[in-house]
Amino acid sequence: MANNIKYFIGNWKMFGVPKSIKILNKVNNFVRLDKKNSRNYKVVITPPFTILEAFSRYYKKKSITIGAQNCYHKDNFGSYTGAISPYMIKVSGAKYVIIGHSDNRADGDTDKILREKISFALNNNLKIIYCIGENKIEKAKKKTFSVLKKQLLRVLTKKSNSNNTIVAYEPIWSIGTGKTPTSNDLEKTVAFIKRIFKNSKVLYGGSVDGSSVINFKSLDDLDGFLIGGASKSSKKFIDIIKNYYR
Repeated sequence: MANNIKYFIGNWKMFGVPKSIKILNKVNNFVRLDKKNSRNYKVVITPPFTILEAFSRYYKKKSITIGAQNCYHKDNFGSYTGAISPYMIKVSGAKYVIIGHSDNRADGDTDKILREKISFALNNNLKIIYCIGENKIEKAKKKTFSVLKKQLLRVLTKKSNSNNTIVAYEPIWSIGTGKTPTSNDLEKTVAFIKRIFKNSKVLYGGSVDGSSVINFKSLDDLDGFLIGGASKSSKKFIDIIKNYYR
């Protein structure tokens, strides 16, 4: 991964049906025609499993890339009802997978489960988007750095490196609330993460939209954004990219 590349990664969560490809077509066309800046950034969208293969195949040689939102902590095939293994994701054509999102941690993903997910995903040559972040209480008690350090050191495997793993700092207290860290606080947090996980790419996620992204343009060490709700609208997603480079 080139050091100067910025990432704009959309997490669709429980959203998207086959006709939602219209949204991505508009995003893809924007990136394709953005001759001035498109060499400087990469767009990845993570739709639900139900349309993952169709979208992965369709955008295989286009301007945007498709990833998955999660994976199971066992690989290949097995008697795990409803589970999707890293191997199945890889075969579908996806290139990235989000692991460690607070939604999945809240549903029971432990450090051990997350380590297994990452290990199997890397075995399948998937690139990892590893989410970390503190909650409101941990922030109030000034435990942000200790929480992030544990989430990094207890989960990232020996196989993880700056070429195959991107860290997405997504404070739980910010997700869907409209509240974001100050640029000064985020700068310190990004620097801390990069000291713990050497030479890593670090993204920010949490209430990212066309307005809030402007506040973070000056942070050279920030490598991009993990975008939730705004990624479900082509206009809102494109506005984030436009405003970042304006």
